[in-house]
Amino acid sequence: MSITAEGVKAALAVVVDPNTNKDFVSSKSVKNIQVDGDSVALDIELGYPAKSQAAAIRASVVNALRAMPGVGNVSVNVVTKVLSHAVQRGLKVMPNVKNIIAVASGKGGVGKSTTAVNLALALAAEGASVGLLDADIYGPSQPMMLGVSGRPISLDNKSMEPLEGHGVQVSSIGFLIDPDEPMVWRGPMVVQALHQLLEQTNWKNLDYLVVDMPPGTGDIQLTLAQKVPVTGAVIVTTPQDIALLDARKGVKMFEKVGIPILGVVENMSTHICSNCGHVEEIFGAGGGEKMSADFNIEFLGKLPLQLSIREQTDSGKPTVVAEPDGAVAGIYKDIARKVAVKVAEQAKDMSAKFPTIVVKND
Repeated sequence: MSITAEGVKAALAVVVDPNTNKDFVSSKSVKNIQVDGDSVALDIELGYPAKSQAAAIRASVVNALRAMPGVGNVSVNVVTKVLSHAVQRGLKVMPNVKNIIAVASGKGGVGKSTTAVNLALALAAEGASVGLLDADIYGPSQPMMLGVSGRPISLDNKSMEPLEGHGVQVSSIGFLIDPDEPMVWRGPMVVQALHQLLEQTNWKNLDYLVVDMPPGTGDIQLTLAQKVPVTGAVIVTTPQDIALLDARKGVKMFEKVGIPILGVVENMSTHICSNCGHVEEIFGAGGGEKMSADFNIEFLGKLPLQLSIREQTDSGKPTVVAEPDGAVAGIYKDIARKVAVKVAEQAKDMSAKFPTIVVKND
């Protein structure tokens, strides 16, 4: 029996991507099928970064092909192709940033910045080109969290080069002011400053730009959500009722401006005693999952209230780089994969497909 491309597709139609829960054929991941006698070669093209998953995905595809009658040599190449996805109506995707992910919370003190920096580092660890924009003008914390200092340089006197920490490009007002200087600015100045950081930073071909949003749902946050071209938002909360109350307002704000919610992260879910390992739900239990169910959005995962997370972030080496193979880093990486898959499922940006029409008078 001769091997055909259709036969190869039929064999792979039952192989499911563990990250998307869809088979590789219906998700259109199977590319460039080549059949030469008993040899089969093809690409599996993923819409999300999956460096840590590539070997397992490749093995599952190879095993399915080798089970086909008559198949001898098998060559499977797993590649990632992150595309630009649609943003709010009336806004355009930035030319050098494919996707912007806003990390937000309804209130401060829930670990939003810690989640944002570890999410960015986890996406980079999976092989993506990632940037981090510290949009919290009043309380910039990313320079300390990434262990980055110094002033950005400009090569053209128009834009500034991003600084870099642990392989992530980063821009923050914290690089431009004295650390002890308070930002006594009114809302319009804050929005203008953020726009300058976003648009005048010379981002280098990013797959994802993670934006650490200022806490709250006031005028500044609403204006940013309306003016920054965002692919999707991640909401960070704790299980505590008062935090959930404000987090729900954050979900509503993004819904009003047409930004998809990629999911909810529950921080400080349980406290783990560093002496005896006793687990205690200090802030309550199940709040983030209930909120996700109420709004029909994905629950991305929950993180413990753990001393090491705080120590590592304060030292400029967040958990994903401090203990890349640890349990907590594994949770952050799992959340990052889920976020990247959710982004890949969003409507693609088609603006580049449409020609520019120019009307001329002869």
